[in-house]
This record gives sequence, C-alpha cells and structure tokens, in this order.
Amino acid sequence: MQHYNDMKQDYSPDILNCLANLSSDEVFTSPELAGRMLDLLPQELFRSSKTRFLDPCAKSGVFLREIAKRLLAGLEAEIPDLQKRIDHIMTHQVFGIACTDLTAEMSRRTLYCSKLANGEYSVTTAFHDQQGNLLYDRCHHTWNAQGRCEYCGASKGEYLRTDSRETYAYPFIHKSIKEIFHKDMQFDVIIGNPPYQMSDGGNSASAIPIYQHFVEQSKKMRPRYLTMIIPARWYAGGKGLDEFRETMISDTRIRHLEDYLNASDCFGNGVEIKGGVCYFLWDRDNKGICHIVTHINSSNISESHRCLKIDDNDVFIRRNEAVTILEKISLKKEPSFSQIVSSRKPFGLPTNIEGHEKRDKGDVIIYQRGGYAFISPLYIVRNREWIDSYKVYITKAYGASEDWPHQIINKPILGDIGTCCTETYILIGPFRTKVESESVISYIQTKFFRFMVSLRKISQDATSKVYKYVPLQDFSHPWTDEMLYKKYGLTEDEIAFIESMIRPME
Repeated sequence: MQHYNDMKQDYSPDILNCLANLSSDEVFTSPELAGRMLDLLPQELFRSSKTRFLDPCAKSGVFLREIAKRLLAGLEAEIPDLQKRIDHIMTHQVFGIACTDLTAEMSRRTLYCSKLANGEYSVTTAFHDQQGNLLYDRCHHTWNAQGRCEYCGASKGEYLRTDSRETYAYPFIHKSIKEIFHKDMQFDVIIGNPPYQMSDGGNSASAIPIYQHFVEQSKKMRPRYLTMIIPARWYAGGKGLDEFRETMISDTRIRHLEDYLNASDCFGNGVEIKGGVCYFLWDRDNKGICHIVTHINSSNISESHRCLKIDDNDVFIRRNEAVTILEKISLKKEPSFSQIVSSRKPFGLPTNIEGHEKRDKGDVIIYQRGGYAFISPLYIVRNREWIDSYKVYITKAYGASEDWPHQIINKPILGDIGTCCTETYILIGPFRTKVESESVISYIQTKFFRFMVSLRKISQDATSKVYKYVPLQDFSHPWTDEMLYKKYGLTEDEIAFIESMIRPME
C-alpha cells in the first residue's frame, strides 16, 4: 500500500526515465511522454470507476502505472479506502498485454511493484494468480504459402522458431482478446507504444513496419479513445503502408496529432528515428477536423486545425505552412515533374554491377555507387535508346536528416550522350539537347524544387513518387528561385518559410 502512497511523490530518479534513455532496438516511453499522451484524453475518464484501459504492447508498464496514478487520485472521493481503491483499479480498470515474457515481468514490477501479481510485495491483494491483468501469452506465426505470417507479414525464414527463442509473434495482433483474457472484453481507452518494425528476411537494413497492425487491430476493437505513438513515415511512404496511410488520412475521428520532425525532441534521449515520430488521439464518437501540432525543434512549434487529407492528395502534408503553397501551385494544373523521372533500375542494372576502370572499344560510361567506370552496352537490358540522349542522374536515396534546413536530395549529375547508370541512380529525361538537361539541373538546385520534394519525401528513398508535387517547367532556359516565387505568386512569409526549410545545394 505504501508503494502507491509514494506515487503522489516525485521519484528521483524514476527508473522508467532511466530505462527510456537506454539505446536499444525497442524505444521505451518515459513517464513524461506517457503523461503528455494521457493529457489528450478527457480527464473525467480518470474520475470514473468504470473506465477500462488497455496497453496492448506493454514494454516497461509506464502507461499503466501513469494511468493508475491518475485513477488513484480521481477515485479518492468515490472509494475512500486506499487499499480497496488500489484493488479495484488493478482488477477492474487497468489491463496490459506484454510484448515478451521479459517485458511482462518488467511491466508487472512497474504496475504491481512485484514481478508476480500475487507476490508478497504486490500493492494489490486481490489477485490469486501470478500474471494478474498484465498478460503475456506466447504464440506463433501462421505461415502462408509465400512464407509470410498472415497476421504481421513476418518472414518464415527469419522468425520460424523450433526452440525457446522469442518468436516476435505479438499476442495482440495474432490472437483475439477473448483468447488472451479468456473472456470478451471492451475497453474505453487503448494506449501504447507498439513495436515499430521487424526484419523482412533480406539484408541487415531491410525491415517491414509492424506498428500499423497494432493501430488497425485497436480500431477494430472500437474503444472510445485510441492514442499511440508511432513512426511518422506513414505520412508519405513506408513499405506496404499505402492502404494504412489512406485509411489514416481519411479518418476524421483522428482529432489530435502531435508531430515531431526530430524523434529525440519527443523521447528526449537522443533516439534517432528517420522521419520523426507522432502520437495521435482517435475519438470514436467525435468526427471533425484535426488539431495538428508540429514540433520542428524543442522551441519551435506550429499549430493548425485542418483535415489530414487535403483534396485528392494521397499523402499527409506534414507542414502546416506548406498547405497554402501547395494550393497555389495546384491551381495552375501543370503536369507533374514525376512524368520525366524514371522508375528504379532505369537501365535494368542492379547496384552490384560494377564496370571496369579501363575503357574498351564500344564501352559506355556507367555511373555507379562510388563514381563511374566503363561497361559494354551489351549488359544493358532496358532503355538502350536512352544511352544516346542527354539526361540527368540523381541518387535514388539521400539521407533523411532530422536537422533543418536540409538539402532533401542529392546533387544532380549531367548525363551526357554515351552514359548509363546502375539502380543507385534514377534518370530524369531523356532530352534532345544539352541545354534542356542543364536547365533541369538549375531547376533541381532551387530551394523551391527541393521544398516541393520534401512534402512527399520522409525517408531516405527518393523514387519518382516524391516528385509528384513538383510542377513541370519549360526547360528551354534555366530557372532560379526568384523566377519561381514570382511565377506562383508566393508571399514574403511563404518565401521565408521555404528559405528556412531548405539549405543551398552543396
């Protein structure tokens, strides 16, 4: 009982703050961040003895502990006896599903002050079993004919386990609530920080997102409120997230979105997540526009009330200040620059193709990772006719820095007649004259061009899709920012915003 009396006091230091500052593949939530997420909820929820909360992906137990603290204060008038109040909260109001057996024990220690719910030092005396309402139910993936899990997409080659090692088959997205808790249950609030990704069985850097499954499964359970913290890559990209993105930006029940361009501004411990992170409040019974708060850094915040989906755009326009700029450009109804941007492998050559240093008769120049070399045109299996045209090359990937201003894309390279490239690059063109290619390069180097790319580029990948919002121009002459600002009638504030976001191209 004394443990929960201590909840009214500040811990110094709080062990969960220490845990949240550890560097690991699992990003833990600090008590302060959990508190900010709980602040989004109507606070009367914590003054009702009937409100039921679920963390479906408990790691440290921080959400459940912070919920219990608020309930402990909110129910004091209704249940004056402290031990009865604690027992009621633990048995009827706070529930968790752990990610692993280890995080289950960690979460129980956080919530019950004992790794066993019915242990000697547990704050509650109401449980007769060791798990209490914080469960971990080890389960397995269900493999389809393609060697993928039907529920989470995990690779069979990577996650098939015949021993006691962790399967990463998270119970919440592999089983029903009835299977986990052995009875049907309805929750008023679902809150959590789900696992973000898992290896897809490819190279060491290849991974598939998994957090969207936790969001989707939560919505299916129809709680009154849902709030989760997840990577922000779903705004405009992410492997296999097209359907999830469309569902999210079209869902008018998302009423609040806290967006952090730099993940460390949110987690407060130097965590680096490319593209940043966000947390949101989904309100089942209250549709409307969304309150969007964008955190550029710890001292620079932008707020707006708007829909997540603007017109027929298929991505979320992250920056509030960018909306009017995009609207002005869209009014001209010009073709998209993406029409002249190639797909991956413009010449059918993968990155592991390497040319030779000495040029043989008939060889063409090949731009490859690390520079250029020479290769026989016989190796080229696609778009051979482009060899004898002018074009522009630009790398398909460029760092998604969390620091602003940012360059956004790599420096373009003039592709002369007699050149090709591997899939390290994408190709822009082809063009009939060198003047056109040089004019395209001048356009790419403008801050205007790269700002329009930034509206869709949220990770390192810069495929043709990120150029969709860039308007196509007349390339009989070069372009400057001043010419483009004037053409689209941008205001001084809009110009200043672009200039603040994009640095000169190195």
